[in-house]
Amino acid sequence: MALATFGAGCFWCVEAVFQKLDGVNHVTPGYSNGHTADPTYEQVCSGVTGHAEVIQIDFTPDVISYETLLEVLFHVHDPTTLNRQGADTGTQYRSGIYYLTEEQSQLASNVKARIDESDLWDAPIVTEIVSAKQFYPAEPYHHDYFTRNPGNPYCNAVIGPKMAKLRSKFPHLLRN
Repeated sequence: MALATFGAGCFWCVEAVFQKLDGVNHVTPGYSNGHTADPTYEQVCSGVTGHAEVIQIDFTPDVISYETLLEVLFHVHDPTTLNRQGADTGTQYRSGIYYLTEEQSQLASNVKARIDESDLWDAPIVTEIVSAKQFYPAEPYHHDYFTRNPGNPYCNAVIGPKMAKLRSKFPHLLRN
C-alpha cells in the first residue's frame, strides 16, 4: 500500500473520481500544507490557515501506479487556473501535488511537464509540486459526500462532468 496527496479544487469532486479506480483502497478528504494545527472546514474556507482542500489516496501500486494516478488527476480537473476550480476560488482550492517521497516528486514533475507540452490544456499548468506537510482529515460529513448526496445540485453540476471524463478517458482503470 502507498499514499498520494492531491489538491484539485473541492475535495468532494476529486474524492468521487478516485474512489472509482481499481487499486484505490480508500480516499480521505482533508486539509494539507497550511500553517494552522487541526483546522476546521470553516477556517480553511476562510483562507486564513493556508491549507489546501486535498484528498489522500491509499492505493496498491501493483494494481494502479502513482504515475497513473497523476495522469487521472491532470485530466479530471483544470490544472491551469491559479487558486480556483470553476466557481470555487481561494488558495484552499489550489491545484497541488503533495509528494511524500523524492520518487513521487520526480514522477509528478515528469508527468506535469509531459501534459504541459501536450495539447490537453490551452494554458500553462500551474499545479504546485511541493513536499507534503501535515494532513488533517476533514470532518466526517465530508467523507463520501457525492455517494451520500447524489441529488446535490453542486455535485451534479461539478462532479458529473469529472466522472464523464473519467469514464471516457480511463474506462480500463475503473472498478468492475
